[in-house]
Amino acid sequence: MNFTDISNFRLINQQIADSKFNKIKDIVGWMGALQAQDYTMVKWAIGSRLPGTCDAEIETAVKKADIIRTHILRPTWHFVSADDIYWMLELSSPQINSVTKTRDKDLGITESILKKSNLLFEKLLSGGKELTRKEIVEEFKRANIETENNRFYHLQMHAEIDGILFSRNSSYNNQTFSLLREIVPQTKTYTRDEALAKLATRYFTSHGPATVHDFSWWSGLSIGQSKRALDSISSDFISEEIENQTYWFSHSYAPTHKKDTLFFLPAFDEFIISYKNRTASIPIEYQNKVFSSNGLFRPVIVVNGQVVGIWKRTIKKDTVFLETEFFQPKNNLILKKINNAAKPFGDFLHKQIEMI
Repeated sequence: MNFTDISNFRLINQQIADSKFNKIKDIVGWMGALQAQDYTMVKWAIGSRLPGTCDAEIETAVKKADIIRTHILRPTWHFVSADDIYWMLELSSPQINSVTKTRDKDLGITESILKKSNLLFEKLLSGGKELTRKEIVEEFKRANIETENNRFYHLQMHAEIDGILFSRNSSYNNQTFSLLREIVPQTKTYTRDEALAKLATRYFTSHGPATVHDFSWWSGLSIGQSKRALDSISSDFISEEIENQTYWFSHSYAPTHKKDTLFFLPAFDEFIISYKNRTASIPIEYQNKVFSSNGLFRPVIVVNGQVVGIWKRTIKKDTVFLETEFFQPKNNLILKKINNAAKPFGDFLHKQIEMI
């Protein structure tokens, strides 16, 4: 196995090259979690893994709470299946609360303020209510809970981590929140060791081949916890050492992969962001074009498992204008496949694609 094999096998395991799912909730569950701070892009992350799915169907799944958008894992916004939300929160919340202490102190957020904030969230949203961020902020001001200087965002994040609320409607100008336990039935809980094993199994099955350092980055768990999780499931996986790194993957690995593939993947896609070391898919000399030092990940063009360029879209009425930037001159494969590769994105939005 070499780096090209790794990147192409990831395309398969992440359901990009050939999806075996047909339900939105199932693909999100397979992936474990999909980073979701860019809401429009994460919807395409799901759509690109479910051929024939459209943007409106994902909006419906969000509204029905089949999939949950909340702060979890590292932490940042993620989509997770409703079936996974409780045990994942229970597993990741101690780590998240630990890493947010410094910022909480800078913002003057104390334990008593968090308790008051959580109680107010519950009071405002109880009875199946769905309120906008603006409406909740106004009530916080009336209760003399400061919301300026990003404080409300952190109070909201803590309430999400504590399993109190979640983002019910995530459209940019009309984000709303509901109480989690009023909308999403409580699911089975696990011991911490069981949850660690479950999360590691989910990751290495859907994201492998990957290293323990990749898993630690993706999950937000410490290296020690990540090694403990991997050790508990390692007999169910196989591994290979490449350039002094051990890559773990499922027994279903086959050294063959689809040839001549081209994909338009969204910003912050799991194919890139879910690995600490991304050199298997992006040559080092081009990585600064794909992601920045402050954590901005751009939409990418992937040819035969390798990132060869970036893209951006402009939507006007019934047309999506796609502008591409390739790191090297276009080869015959790109010239031949680029229009057909872009078409699924237009179909996803029910719009025509026009390449710039």
